[in-house]
Amino acid sequence: MGRAKLPRKSTNIDMTAMCDVAFLLLSFFILTTKFKPAEAIAVTTPSSVAAKVAPDKDVVLITIDKDGKVFLTMDNEQIKEVVANTLNNTMNLGLDVNAFKKAGFYGVPFGSLASFLRIPEEKRTGAVLTGIPVKDSADNQLNTWVRVVKDAYLGKKMNLLLKGDNASKFPAFKAVIDAFKKNDEQKFQMITNPESVPTGSELWKLTMAGEKREE
Repeated sequence: MGRAKLPRKSTNIDMTAMCDVAFLLLSFFILTTKFKPAEAIAVTTPSSVAAKVAPDKDVVLITIDKDGKVFLTMDNEQIKEVVANTLNNTMNLGLDVNAFKKAGFYGVPFGSLASFLRIPEEKRTGAVLTGIPVKDSADNQLNTWVRVVKDAYLGKKMNLLLKGDNASKFPAFKAVIDAFKKNDEQKFQMITNPESVPTGSELWKLTMAGEKREE
């Protein structure tokens, strides 16, 4: 007796549920994504072939923009609190300590620091600020900043970084370096825009030789 043949039916998969899940995930990512805000201090760093990665913790960053204005950034809120209290106690600035801790950077003379902290964060941009006074050697306020921050880090490691715009002039750099020297801070790292080592250069030959030795 012959075997009964079953009628063939095309495979049909209901994609409705999968489409719903895909659109839900897409909506979730769109609503929760935070776009990178515009930089408060616009800086175009020079290029270099250095491969060393800058530290990302306990950083004290000094930034020099294209107009030679100087700004200071710290990432440790405990250190910020110590610095704010020290400035209040020694200079009677009347700073709001909580606002000081939340500030992303500092870039005004000490006399304007309290009012600077009252400016909404989105309006604090390097373009409208004067920067920390450094160009007058008799009133290089970065000297005080570095001393107070260094004292706040006493017993802890402080990673001092310098980031300068490619168009900034030498006097601003010299003033910053003088502030470092005055506080006996001889070691710091420069933030640059990394690029590949030129093929055939001496550094390229040394790099290739090192890789062959490791093999």
